[in-house]
Amino acid sequence: MNQSIQKRNHVHVTGKGQETLLFAHGFGANQNAWRHQVAAFQDRYRIVLFDHVGCGQSDVNAYNPQRYSSLHAYAADVLELCEELNLSGCTWVGHSFSGMVGVLAASKAPSRFRRLVLVGTSPRYLNDPTEDYYGGSEQPQLEAMYATVSSQYDAWASSFAAASIPGRPELVQEYSRGLHAMRPDIALSLIRTILQSDHRADLPQLKLPALVVQTAEDFVVPEAVARYLVRRLPHAHWAPLEEAVGHHPHLAAPAALNKLIDSYLSSAP
Repeated sequence: MNQSIQKRNHVHVTGKGQETLLFAHGFGANQNAWRHQVAAFQDRYRIVLFDHVGCGQSDVNAYNPQRYSSLHAYAADVLELCEELNLSGCTWVGHSFSGMVGVLAASKAPSRFRRLVLVGTSPRYLNDPTEDYYGGSEQPQLEAMYATVSSQYDAWASSFAAASIPGRPELVQEYSRGLHAMRPDIALSLIRTILQSDHRADLPQLKLPALVVQTAEDFVVPEAVARYLVRRLPHAHWAPLEEAVGHHPHLAAPAALNKLIDSYLSSAP
């Protein structure tokens, strides 16, 4: 494939099968976060893995804060990857902000996708009382967090990891390593881009089926947000994952998530 895209997004293709699963990680993670899903599906599906620019083993020199000040830039990267690999009718599995990246990409180029699996996804993280929308955060709270990320990144990364995967110290350590591996300026820029985004108006543009996966006690994405997604996406299905606690079910409860995905792949048109 095009070496610039390969280098930029550290792309890997594995597995076998006529249908492709395209996995996209969340903030501070990398493609290795999907290892349990790869093991479960690679014998039946072609699997495409990549790292978003600024994360994992992506080309850090490709990061430009102006370009990546919007999730639309990450969606554009995905569509370039789809074009390079000649993907059509694939299933997008996106965690956290990658869920919305997938919605944007699939709305712009629906032929590239067949359906989406949205894990811990939010169209807006800020509360909006004018619309009776509860996103989970207030602006002063976020500003205080940005200040901490800017001045005490290592300490913030450790505490954020612990809150993201409660009760699983080995997974907290793994996620913390991913966060610490990010350049602090990129981490701050990306988290601002994510948390200040508002893609509620984009949801009705997605005409493809979507599975909305929601865990228990996700401090990043409240259940109210997941239910909002189900109401606003034209062809969404609600999939509570009670076996998983926290924001990373693909790591904390992989068997349960794999079962959900497998069932969805078998039943969705």
